[in-house]
Amino acid sequence: MTRAGFAAIIGRPNVGKSTLLNQLIGTKVSITSASPNTTRGAVRGILSDDDVQVIFVDTPGIHRPKTTLGGRLNEMARAAADDVDVILAVVEAGKPIGPGDRHVLTTMLENSRHAKGPVPCVVVNKMDRTSRDGVAAQLLSAHDAVNDIAKDRGLDEVVARVEYFPVSAKTGEGTDELVRFVRLAMPESPFLFDQDEVSDVPEAVWIAELVREQLVRKTKQELPHSIHCRVSEFEWPHVTVEIMVERESQKGMVIGKGGQLLKDVGIAARRQLPEGCFLELKVSVEPGWQKRDEILDRFGY
Repeated sequence: MTRAGFAAIIGRPNVGKSTLLNQLIGTKVSITSASPNTTRGAVRGILSDDDVQVIFVDTPGIHRPKTTLGGRLNEMARAAADDVDVILAVVEAGKPIGPGDRHVLTTMLENSRHAKGPVPCVVVNKMDRTSRDGVAAQLLSAHDAVNDIAKDRGLDEVVARVEYFPVSAKTGEGTDELVRFVRLAMPESPFLFDQDEVSDVPEAVWIAELVREQLVRKTKQELPHSIHCRVSEFEWPHVTVEIMVERESQKGMVIGKGGQLLKDVGIAARRQLPEGCFLELKVSVEPGWQKRDEILDRFGY
């Protein structure tokens, strides 16, 4: 008998969801950076072990949107938490449970309101950044917040099903216990992916995401939100990635003085690709794309 199912990872921006996914899978399947909303799609990481397969789904950070893109990312995150077997609601160990966290916990509880719904789990991440007492205090705060939300929304029956896990996505501490629990929650099912697959992200999308990751890390302030990358040509080993920004001034920022920033981005991205890949980067301007429905549709958001 085999078991297989889905576990959605939800949380506000920058709580470490993508880092946690990579840690759980044991390899990099989702890009990471210190900038909010780096993740722009539901990225699936596949963990197959013996007779159990877990498909972890990384989601965009749930936030107060300022653009049409932001609204679509929120919808994407909430949709990813539907029809799964486990919901992992991630909060930070070293910060108070704020309105954004409460919104995430509400999503977890609402989606788990039925007895046969997903198993709700609160994951207190970044335990490596605070003391044991701090982690314990945050677990208690999360528990109190869950109880308050459940009482307000008539979801008291869900509270008894909520599990709590302190982890460090960075060091891996606590993640073995989390994985063991999630594996036990998977339903009877044949494997949904080949046993040797670790992600369902197409290769072209992954290459574009590697480029965007480096751009987000190397650019500052609001520019990361204005960047979209896509593969425009793929004839291995030659790959062309088109980098789109919203304004002409941003184009110069992405290229950098003498083309140095773009060169550095290409070098960093190529290091993560198979040897022999020829990666060409081009920059173009698509005015105000974050707020234009027809462009967002074309970009697949």
